[in-house]
Amino acid sequence: MKYHNPPAVYVSNLQLKTENLERALNFYCNILGFQIIEQTQTAAKLAADGNTVLISLLQPADIQPKQRKTTGLYHFALLLPTRSDLALFVTHLANNDIRFGAADHLVSEAIYFDDPDGNGIEVYADTDPDTWNWNQGQVNMDTIPLDFEDLLSSTNHTKEPWRLPESTIIGHIHLHVSELTKAANFYTKGLGFKKVAQIFDSAVFMSTNNYHHHIACNVWNGVGAPQPKENSAGMDYFTLVYPDEVSLEKTLTNLKTQAVVINQSDDCFLVEDPAGNQIRLVTFE
Repeated sequence: MKYHNPPAVYVSNLQLKTENLERALNFYCNILGFQIIEQTQTAAKLAADGNTVLISLLQPADIQPKQRKTTGLYHFALLLPTRSDLALFVTHLANNDIRFGAADHLVSEAIYFDDPDGNGIEVYADTDPDTWNWNQGQVNMDTIPLDFEDLLSSTNHTKEPWRLPESTIIGHIHLHVSELTKAANFYTKGLGFKKVAQIFDSAVFMSTNNYHHHIACNVWNGVGAPQPKENSAGMDYFTLVYPDEVSLEKTLTNLKTQAVVINQSDDCFLVEDPAGNQIRLVTFE
């Protein structure tokens, strides 16, 4: 997938804090179709291909329910390889009585629902990039009803149990922030993304390599929304992958000019956006 490999900068994985690991694993494995590749009493790592971690789950000792009206995760989005896969997933959700929303965004077709902790999840398939309408660096996106009849006709339905296709990836992440301009400046001038769409003064969509968006930010929880408490269920961090050391070093320099605090661990650099969302910066391996 050219939008999620070098030279693009993209989200590769994220970690979620959960109130109940067993409950979360039941949902992520039986409903979403992940495989557990590593597990302890308080944590688990999940993959679609049996190897590449997409979601990490952590149950801290003092965890509290997910707070409302704060900054943090709006949704993470799993990108399926084909439209046919999305049709099979819709059938799977319906067979398991899972309530979901749906939309045709012109650039993609998407299904929306929450996990047991209240984290938003999108599962989507891109439309043909040749049909995306770009005008002066801005991509045309919309939210219109999804044509379920047409979608479901795109696949030969199977009685095989649902599991995520091996090439499923994190397609993008959408965040609640407290101030839209500050967030946009951080992700564009700091992290190197380009603004490709905006909904008035409420949401902005950013990408690299002419994708419709790798990151989106909104103020739908209120301008000035507070950060969640550290022990609140929700997103712990997400990871951005840079194509090489040169591009990452340039990004770190840009962040320093914005007086962003940068911490270094053995395998990544750690930063926070202005709304307190934690981000791991790594290079492509």
